[in-house]
Amino acid sequence: MSLIERIESDLLDAMKTGSTEKVSVLRMLKSSIKNAEIESSDELTEGDILKILEKQAKQRKDSIALYVNGGRQDLAKKEEAELDIINLYLPEKLSREEVLKTVSGAIQETGASTMKDMGLVIKTVMEKVGDQTDGKTVSDIVKEKLA
Repeated sequence: MSLIERIESDLLDAMKTGSTEKVSVLRMLKSSIKNAEIESSDELTEGDILKILEKQAKQRKDSIALYVNGGRQDLAKKEEAELDIINLYLPEKLSREEVLKTVSGAIQETGASTMKDMGLVIKTVMEKVGDQTDGKTVSDIVKEKLA
């Protein structure tokens, strides 16, 4: 079952069970996917849909941070609940330790020793891990290792 089919199926189930929050999030995801499809005037691949979901998840994470800093725990909890629903459709991410091992291997592989080599190391790591982690995490770990 494709990702979009899974979202549509879960949307129907959520509507039947009366889960208004899940219905809202799944409709938003479906709408984002449809808008991207219209913009590209092509049918989206699974990879394209994953990128849309990751973008939506990142927006929720950013909102959570802003709401927490602003003292709005109620809104942060709402965003966290939406993020939990979106994460159901994203592939499992690598742990920090796994990314750390990959970064260490990439540093040895490229012979990097200074911050000037950071771009090369990040490129090497991202080629290996793909969508299993985000660039910010990789960047932070590379900075720690090369500093």
